[in-house]
Amino acid sequence: MAADHQPSPAFGEADLSNCEREQIHLAACIQPHGALLLVREPELSIVQSSANAGAFLNLTGDLAGLPLSAIPGTLADRVAGVLADPLDTIPRAVRCAIAGVEHDALLHRPAGGGLVIELERAGPAIDLSGELENALQAILSASSLGPLCDEAARIFKALVGYDRVMIYRFDEDGHGEVFAEQCEPRLESYLGNHYPATDIPHIARRLYERNRVRVLVDVEAAPSPLVPRLCPLTGADTDMSLCFLRSMSPIHVQYLRNMGVRATLVTSLMVGGRLWGLVACHHYVPRFAHFETRAACELLAEALATRIAALDSFVQAQAELSVRRLEQRMIEAIARDGDWRMALFDTTHALLEPVGATGAALLCDGQVLTTGEVPGTAALRGIGAWLDERPRAPVIATASLPADAPDFAGLKSIASGVMAAPISTTPGEYLVWFRPERIRRVVWGGDPSKPMIAGDDPAALSPRRSFAQWHQVVEGTSDAWTPADLAAARLIGATLTDVVLQFRSVRMLIAQDQLAQVRAQVERAPNPVLIADAQGRLLMLNDALHALLGTEATAAVRSIDDLAPLFADTAAFRRRMKELRASRAPWRGEARLALASGGTVPLLVRADPVLSAPGRALGYVLLFTDITAEQAAEEARRRFREGIVEQHRPRARRLDWRAHLIYRKLLGIVVENAQLAALEITDGIDMARISGMLDSVRSSVRRANDVLEHLIWHASADAKPGEARPGEPRPGK
Repeated sequence: MAADHQPSPAFGEADLSNCEREQIHLAACIQPHGALLLVREPELSIVQSSANAGAFLNLTGDLAGLPLSAIPGTLADRVAGVLADPLDTIPRAVRCAIAGVEHDALLHRPAGGGLVIELERAGPAIDLSGELENALQAILSASSLGPLCDEAARIFKALVGYDRVMIYRFDEDGHGEVFAEQCEPRLESYLGNHYPATDIPHIARRLYERNRVRVLVDVEAAPSPLVPRLCPLTGADTDMSLCFLRSMSPIHVQYLRNMGVRATLVTSLMVGGRLWGLVACHHYVPRFAHFETRAACELLAEALATRIAALDSFVQAQAELSVRRLEQRMIEAIARDGDWRMALFDTTHALLEPVGATGAALLCDGQVLTTGEVPGTAALRGIGAWLDERPRAPVIATASLPADAPDFAGLKSIASGVMAAPISTTPGEYLVWFRPERIRRVVWGGDPSKPMIAGDDPAALSPRRSFAQWHQVVEGTSDAWTPADLAAARLIGATLTDVVLQFRSVRMLIAQDQLAQVRAQVERAPNPVLIADAQGRLLMLNDALHALLGTEATAAVRSIDDLAPLFADTAAFRRRMKELRASRAPWRGEARLALASGGTVPLLVRADPVLSAPGRALGYVLLFTDITAEQAAEEARRRFREGIVEQHRPRARRLDWRAHLIYRKLLGIVVENAQLAALEITDGIDMARISGMLDSVRSSVRRANDVLEHLIWHASADAKPGEARPGEPRPGK
């Protein structure tokens, strides 16, 4: 039966054939080191609880219907004080005394209604002004991904004290790699091990995105069920997505047993709105991390994710700089030699280094130009034909050409990896990069093909089947093309598309005998272009510009002077066109196209004279580029600069002056980290991603601010058990 048609098994009822769909967020049981209460609002009466709640709270009798105020201590007062807070995305922690014992209560509102209260024994305070500050500074100062992750592993191990800490990174296929590790000397290292994507089901990944820190205290502890099983408010299982006490899947528990692991702490790393990886901590005896430690882990993970985003954008920005230099050389070559192709290949590194390739080939105008290690001409033309059969995209890439196109298996020593950018709409015209085969041994923590045997009992899993190292020799593939490689190739391809279009527009003026062929190429080009003769009279206005201007406006254009009334600043545009014709000097500038609806579209205008001899012009070429996305990105930058500090001012009513100083100091580091990330993100290649990345950083700062304020609020208390903290109402008030 196909997986898509199989039902999703309830929690604890999955086997190896369907564990991908196990409803792990509907566990209906918790780990027994804490207790859970679900209360009805607004009266705050208990409707559901964990079976161990009575013993945990030293209460007797049935808890159903019991008001929180009947529980001895300050729990009811503390809960009432935060009910106005948003509690549906990040659980809110409050310190309270129950029967003379300090507890931390984590509150959130699950889907379906009610208020979940999770209780744990309060833990010791942690050093906020020293250890945590130094950790944030170390993350901020890291200059590359490898050292950053190595330092992060050391920081987390010092903070949480677990036997093993791993920085676990996901690849494009969802497989994981232990990218950095710190562990006790007695333990076998997992550094460099790869793990199948099936080890972490999609449901679990979505929960990691919502609940950023998960703790398993003891794999051997018996879960405590919820009573009653179904939530009285909904008649269904309570959604435990945000519950830190939620029990783990039996399959996951057995998986950990096979590794000899007794306790875990896992923190999510969210970069650019997606799950980039995890900080996975393993311990070989039971271990519990209290709220303040978990909150510090979440704060550090947010800072780490922000730094990863910044470093990724910095790498892309460096590639963009190389591409811009390449573009300038091609433009100069057109002016100097009447051609651009030699400039593309005048130095090997200029074309290969931005994407980490060992060879490149240009297929254009029926000619083939190459640099580095590439297949023969006939094979290159065959690859061009194969690319034509692929779905059209700004970049086409594969790291396994022999598998994707067996006819080219003989090229694997040179071209196991192929990445291509179309440079026109003409079939067979591409800039193609190559990487050679890299035979490598990949060490998997388990067979990545994971046999699906229906009815497999999780308890019967053996170490050999679930976690033993599995070595795979990978042949016929190259190093994978990274997102930075793809972004650089997309930019180079877009630049070449512009250059090719401009050059062909020039050729149309110079070579009238090739007019029909070149005109068809220009007409189909996606970039709006206008070509005029030496007097400025219209020779051609392509389909893209026609679509941009509209039918009525296009009908009125007979010369470049007729364009001026179509722009918001008619006088300025007319003056620029007059200067272009008078001085025969290129012009680059921005202009706003006026729409019939009353709005405007920002355009980048490239206007070039075509000179056959000094002082003699054959005509003019005008290229137009819609820069709405770029301006939106600039607006996102402005909003970020103006809003990030003001948006996250401290809520001083919660903190005394000493805690307030610590809060401001740490928040300053977090904001500095975000501002540095914003600077590097806005230097990135893909304009369409900038606004979303900035929003992601701003969201990360907002979340870090909330976590930091909570953390300091709890850590700064000098109150005796049962007393209110700064900013909280005293019991009975």
